[in-house]
Amino acid sequence: MRFLEGHRPAHDLTYDDLFIVPNRSDVTSRFDVDISTRDGSGTTIPLVVANMTAVAGKRMAETVARRGGLVVLPQDLPIAAAQASIAFVKSRHLIADTPVTLTPENSVADALTLLPKRAHGLAVVVEDGRPIGVVTEKLCRDVDRFTRVREVLDPDITTMSVHTPPREVFDAVGDRHVGLAILTDDDGRLAGVLTRVGALRHGIYQPNVDQSGRLRIAAAVGINGDVVGKARALVEAGADLLVIDTAHGHQEKMLTALSALAESDPGVPIVAGNVVSADGTLDLVEAGASIVKVGVGPGAMCTTRMMTGVGRPQFSAVAECAAVAREHGAHVWADGGVRHPRDVALALAAGASNVMIGSWFAGTYESPGDLHRDSDGLYKVGFGMASKRAVAARSAGDGAYDRARKALFEEGISSSRIQLDPERPSVEDLIDHICAGVRSTATYTGARSLDELHDRVVLGVQTTAGFAEGRPLPGGW
Repeated sequence: MRFLEGHRPAHDLTYDDLFIVPNRSDVTSRFDVDISTRDGSGTTIPLVVANMTAVAGKRMAETVARRGGLVVLPQDLPIAAAQASIAFVKSRHLIADTPVTLTPENSVADALTLLPKRAHGLAVVVEDGRPIGVVTEKLCRDVDRFTRVREVLDPDITTMSVHTPPREVFDAVGDRHVGLAILTDDDGRLAGVLTRVGALRHGIYQPNVDQSGRLRIAAAVGINGDVVGKARALVEAGADLLVIDTAHGHQEKMLTALSALAESDPGVPIVAGNVVSADGTLDLVEAGASIVKVGVGPGAMCTTRMMTGVGRPQFSAVAECAAVAREHGAHVWADGGVRHPRDVALALAAGASNVMIGSWFAGTYESPGDLHRDSDGLYKVGFGMASKRAVAARSAGDGAYDRARKALFEEGISSSRIQLDPERPSVEDLIDHICAGVRSTATYTGARSLDELHDRVVLGVQTTAGFAEGRPLPGGW
């Protein structure tokens, strides 16, 4: 990484402050670029979903891992719930998506509740485990809510073996109105579904899988209580990475917990954070972290900088921490501040091995929570992990006095409407969007891998007017 004409400014920079200068390149196609990472996370795309309750659930985890990324389950998830989520993800098919299902005796009201859980807007009706039809919102329109599903289902479905190559599924589905194939096992029981675009994506993305060929998932723990015991339970349940997470990662309590966990040798990579300095990074690496989480205050749901003045512009934080981590054989994840694909590319250019995304993914079909509608369209509710709402969830086991005292101190937004982008309502749509941008960045810089992107990139510093000039004007002048 170098700056245009060697002029690196003395002040810190964030993503909007920078642009990338195109280099002479012999990379002719986006598909010639390898965007997999080498930090032990197994990711084949450089995306990690942040451990936020409103974002990181089991449905998000299976979908993102199937495309090569990774989801970190939040630390305030009860152990039993975390174990169930890990087991669910580990049992998912690497190609077939998990559909929502109904029985013929379910009501139309049941169907309308479940249909928004999937981007393809369809539920499979099963009888004795075998698919007999599908239900869509259109089929339920203007129908009494107590009507049984058997009276509205569409039996005209494309059923294929789960072993069918995705290319054949793509061709078979064609222009059929349902737009997907229902995949069955050797006994004719429902195994999953595959849309036409899902079949295409299988040819582009490589799933993030463990040594047993199962989808990977990570889980977070805090720095309080029996950290080692909880971490051990998560690893025994199948967690592939452990994330020790606290807002201020450069503190003695974190270093003590991290050292204890590292000494217990959990058998999986340990991620720790958050920090924004070389000293913080070095201390965490020496305490046992193989990956350091970088970012204080850049998140969309975070008010830390406005409340405390603490934090650092994200690009400079990532660049400094990544340089130190690399010197000591470790890696960093850039956590927060991402609003556009260009921000992901810049974080990778700064030296991050993965980029964590939270609120941007909250407004998708795959995030936890119910789908709502207002005058602007569909939305889900997001909240910060230091907000009063999140703190209340984490302190549910405390006494009334302690809960009330903690509730007085809030850093973060407790409720925000995150709109679903009509053009990209699924996390898979956003993954396509981001990865296309990152791959193009690599072709412009002449890089065939993320390491080459970091080595070859040339950066320039721009004014706010320069950033504004690069924004499209879809509404015209």
